[in-house]
Amino acid sequence: MANLKQGEFVGSLDCGTTSTRFLIFDKYANIVAQHQLEYPQYYPEPSWHEQDPDELMESCDVCITEACKALEASGWAKESVKVIGITNQRESAVAWSRKTGKPLCRLIVWDDSRTKNTVAHFEHKLQTTGIEVASGEFKKGEEGVQALRKLSGLPISTYFSAIKLRWMIDHHDNVRKAHEEDDLMFGTVESWIVYRLTGGAQTNLHITDVTNASRTLLMNLTTLKWDPALLKFFEIKDSVLPKIVSSSEVYGELAYGPLKGVKIGGIAGDQQAALVGNKCLKQGEAKCTYGTGAFLLFCTGEDIVQSQHGLLSTVAYQDGSSSKPIYALEGSIAVAGSAIKWLRDSMKMVSSAAEVNTLADSVPDTGGVYFVTAFSGLLAPYWDPGAAGLLIGLSAYTTPAHIALATLEANAFQTRAILESMKLDSKTDLKHLMVDGGMTNGDKVMKVLADIGGFTVIRPEMRESTALGSALLAGSAIRLHGWNISEPETLAEVNTAGTLDFTPSMPEAEREKRWQGWKRAIERSVGWEEGVDE
Repeated sequence: MANLKQGEFVGSLDCGTTSTRFLIFDKYANIVAQHQLEYPQYYPEPSWHEQDPDELMESCDVCITEACKALEASGWAKESVKVIGITNQRESAVAWSRKTGKPLCRLIVWDDSRTKNTVAHFEHKLQTTGIEVASGEFKKGEEGVQALRKLSGLPISTYFSAIKLRWMIDHHDNVRKAHEEDDLMFGTVESWIVYRLTGGAQTNLHITDVTNASRTLLMNLTTLKWDPALLKFFEIKDSVLPKIVSSSEVYGELAYGPLKGVKIGGIAGDQQAALVGNKCLKQGEAKCTYGTGAFLLFCTGEDIVQSQHGLLSTVAYQDGSSSKPIYALEGSIAVAGSAIKWLRDSMKMVSSAAEVNTLADSVPDTGGVYFVTAFSGLLAPYWDPGAAGLLIGLSAYTTPAHIALATLEANAFQTRAILESMKLDSKTDLKHLMVDGGMTNGDKVMKVLADIGGFTVIRPEMRESTALGSALLAGSAIRLHGWNISEPETLAEVNTAGTLDFTPSMPEAEREKRWQGWKRAIERSVGWEEGVDE
């Protein structure tokens, strides 16, 4: 196409839990072009959630191609894209063959909880045999639990990748065989995407960034290396693991497609990317992203804060291989937007996600109904894989509107539970919360969050913070527009669009009464299904 303008843009490939998007940003974080595509989800058994790695990759390719077409249709040459970043659903586990470059099975998604028995096995092992922290020195029981958390920042849970990989090795013969023969390549979603985009088995680029590696249960949080004690404990060979790299550096270039030859310069797990995209780069800054699940990250600077109250210690980002990492405390909620999807698709109570807001707004309160949305157990701060979904307080008076409002309140109560833990761990009281993610489009959701939480909720106009975060990391790697993640003032012109504040209006006594009711509902949900060590 003749006479196309040349710009200086950054692309971001955002591979979420249910859809993939490719966004192209200018220096102010305006979106110049984009394309989004949902890809198939598979639920073959209760509590199982799978995806096909090839279908996921196909959606990435289509999004890049279509976004480039949209870019050229708006008058810009595709050569304007100077670098791309990648951000992804975290913890989801992919296994493929080194020889063929093909997947060995479907990938297991982060919110899949089939691994309850695998968790029970390793919890039992930790209590009885323990973890070998130095040659011949084993820590077991409560000491073992603390040793594992100190090394990895994480508890043993169905949520993290090592448990999913272990399940694959134990239940798929071809994965077990590949593991034994050193033909197995394991990675989280970004590893698989980078491997494929850069040429697959031809080039064999097998990497993961520190933020994703910090969610596997296998990386040492302090050294940022795979930890021999953790590998030995989970019985995983280091030959299967990718090389750990920083969140902002040039890793390789695209091997095909309209952006062939363009460098990949930034990688971060979706929640860490959203922290960067919200420019929460300094100690004490926090954001919460409400998507399929909800994730609250609180930046702790260069310090690893070990939570005493059920939060995770995690890497926020590392700006280049020679820089010190920046850490965060995280509270993870498994079910947020997916509860609304459940009301729409499984219960048929609403015909669109937006309708939940209208329905919930039609009643003054829930009529005493609480909804504990523990579809796959509870994550932070409860950590109970055996918790079950629970609707309680039902009466003949209850209508779908009460249940819709209780669904929005569940989201707010779980956020408050995490903030209470954060307050205790970080000794700071959060006065306001930055939010983003698909669920935040509804004003009612935000109002409920402010009322139940008792804090001001700040919603930016431009809410594509996850994609923007990986774009900033990529741009920073080549110093495009003078961006430098380590110097936040260089990002002053990025995303200066306005914000909307939601302040609490519920009386404190009412808020406290509802909070006590929620705690009682949680007590009835926990421990419903026990995992067994097979």
